[in-house]
Amino acid sequence: MVNDIKQTILAALPEALVYVMDPNNDGEHFEAIVVSDTFRDLSLVKQHQVVMTALTDKFATSVHALALKTFTPEKWELAKDRYKGVQ
Repeated sequence: MVNDIKQTILAALPEALVYVMDPNNDGEHFEAIVVSDTFRDLSLVKQHQVVMTALTDKFATSVHALALKTFTPEKWELAKDRYKGVQ
């Protein structure tokens, strides 16, 4: 499911850097970090809407919850050290 979520996000944002984790190993609760230049002039709410809209079908069928963090490439450069386990 992790790879499926990642591929769904990449289909909507092909240039994005996407990390998806299943921290509880339960196949229902996921965490995602999405880095995209598309987010540059969007509010945080709009950034999340872009990703969540791409995942609409997944939420209807297999994903129960997703903790989402979105970044522009510049903000990711400043924040990525806090997510060392992701890379």
